[in-house]
Amino acid sequence: MPLFPIADQVRSGWPAGARDFDFLQGDWIIHHRRLRERLVGSTEWIEFETPFVMQALLGGLGNIDQCQTAGEPFYEGVSMRFFDLADEQWQIYWVDTSTGRLCPPVAGRFEGAIGTFRGEDSHAGAPVRVTFQWDRTDPSRPVWKQAFSPDGGVNWETNWYMHFRRP
Repeated sequence: MPLFPIADQVRSGWPAGARDFDFLQGDWIIHHRRLRERLVGSTEWIEFETPFVMQALLGGLGNIDQCQTAGEPFYEGVSMRFFDLADEQWQIYWVDTSTGRLCPPVAGRFEGAIGTFRGEDSHAGAPVRVTFQWDRTDPSRPVWKQAFSPDGGVNWETNWYMHFRRP
């Protein structure tokens, strides 16, 4: 149960997109599948699970989540998402223990069950385009994936999948 439940009367005047991440509230278990190395032609995947919790902020115009490994090696990640009422799109920010750096945001929205969010970042000192994609076709088992493009969007490498399930 969220610490501060979302007041539907406050949200009734907001665009429908402001509710896009409601499905993600609460506790989950994530099965991660991540490339060991990115943008070097790696085909070796690392798989692990983390507990995950997401809570709404700003009456639902934002949310924050956290995942963390239970053992070694230690890993923790946090996402923050904010819905811009003027642009009617989400800005998603990420930080984790691999760098401690707040990554530049990806921005986008859902079209039906698929949410696509794009932005610019760097990897190993070189600029990359980043895409996050959420698939909530089955909101009880959503899937997230991330891809990088080192060449301005010509070629893409999907390097991380997260499969969610309720505990």
